[in-house]
Amino acid sequence: MKLYEQFSTEIKDQIEHGYYQPGQKLPSIRDMSTTRGVSISTVQEAYHLLEDTGMVISKPKSGYYVQQQQNTDLLPDISRPEQKPVDVAHWDEVLTLTTTESHHNFVAFGGGAPDITLKTLKPLQRIHAELSRQQPRCLFENAKGNGLEELREQIVRLMQNSGCFLHPDDIVITTGCQEALSLSLKAISKPGDIIAIDSPSFYGSMQAIQSNGLKVIEIPTHPETGISMTALELALEQWPIKAIQLIPTSNNPLGYIMPEKNKRKLLALAERYDFAIIEDDIFGDLVYQTPRPKSIKSFDTEGRVLMCSSFSKTVAPGLRIGWVAAGRYGELLTHLKFITSLGSTALPQLALAKFIQQGYFEKHLRTARTQYQRGRDCMIHWVQQYFPEGTKMTYPQGGVGLWVELPGDIDTLELNKELLKYDTAIAPGTLFSASDKYRNCLRLNYATVPNDRIKAAVKTIGEQASLMLKK
Repeated sequence: MKLYEQFSTEIKDQIEHGYYQPGQKLPSIRDMSTTRGVSISTVQEAYHLLEDTGMVISKPKSGYYVQQQQNTDLLPDISRPEQKPVDVAHWDEVLTLTTTESHHNFVAFGGGAPDITLKTLKPLQRIHAELSRQQPRCLFENAKGNGLEELREQIVRLMQNSGCFLHPDDIVITTGCQEALSLSLKAISKPGDIIAIDSPSFYGSMQAIQSNGLKVIEIPTHPETGISMTALELALEQWPIKAIQLIPTSNNPLGYIMPEKNKRKLLALAERYDFAIIEDDIFGDLVYQTPRPKSIKSFDTEGRVLMCSSFSKTVAPGLRIGWVAAGRYGELLTHLKFITSLGSTALPQLALAKFIQQGYFEKHLRTARTQYQRGRDCMIHWVQQYFPEGTKMTYPQGGVGLWVELPGDIDTLELNKELLKYDTAIAPGTLFSASDKYRNCLRLNYATVPNDRIKAAVKTIGEQASLMLKK
């Protein structure tokens, strides 16, 4: 065993025995080198090894911290959805969730938005304002075709982080990820076809499936590793599945990262059974670990993966800038984009391209990831503290949402109605199922900087859930 490996094991043992507590900052590399009598490079390698194993995390310009460790006893069980194609419902509930008016005292846990108050977004505001003055025509012009080349060039550069090496012409700019998903479904299917999804699954993508006249079959999903490959293969043998649509990296709402071996196996199944994969990577760049995991698209050699994403979760939803790398369906998708909306607004695309090119986007991502990870740890702690005994929850590896499973027969739709009286809202679990599952589940957004007001709102949710449980 090398010296840095031995040293890493010693620190690991100290963490496991409570010498260093979860969330505690480890001594600096220089201080650890001095007190332990080892070289700086030995400490660096040991810390890197601990980071790779998930024992510690590094925070830019701050140091290394002990990672909050996952309690597997509190994880929800693997989901058990209906094993047959069904129609998507719950549009009324989705509409209510997405259009509920709020005010400055309202605590909205139900949405999936990022924190748009981060100071690292100020350069984007400045760039946008400068372009408005210098190139005022951009305010009124439409970016024709696949979108501005300047932005597509920056997107393919960013996609290299996920293992994808594409040409700017492979990218189609869309009005957010929602349009990317909808156009992808149109490109690979016709009304009546069956689309497989992970379960629970994002309600927005399910509504896109419903609007295209498609049916869904929900695949059992593990909260740590994603869809069951065995269950998917059984479904493929039984039903003529046209495509699978899923969020394999920083999943919404479970927060898992599908293991690389499963991503490869999924692609192998797609090749064997000849179906397309719609890979929603909207939270891919918000993975807490570095480097971020490879995408399914990065292993695709046949062009059957349509990779969709946007800047709605990494930057701001109001930009409405998304994209899709559609592989073999690229020409068709370009045509669908043309007949749907002709193109997208030019000014936000140009501003965002410069924001990325000048290095501000990467700096913003680092800040956002650090804040969201802290928000996750605080939210998990508060749920453990205030929610009814027997509550289970996920341990998100990225993104901004925590999936919570309440004990008993609590209906979170009714819980949400009660919470509105307290200026608080959640995302009821049934929205994330096409077959009316997960009524005792909910999703909580933790993007905002943790504070006493949010803590009090979480406590209120727990108290109202406990009251419902007693009834």
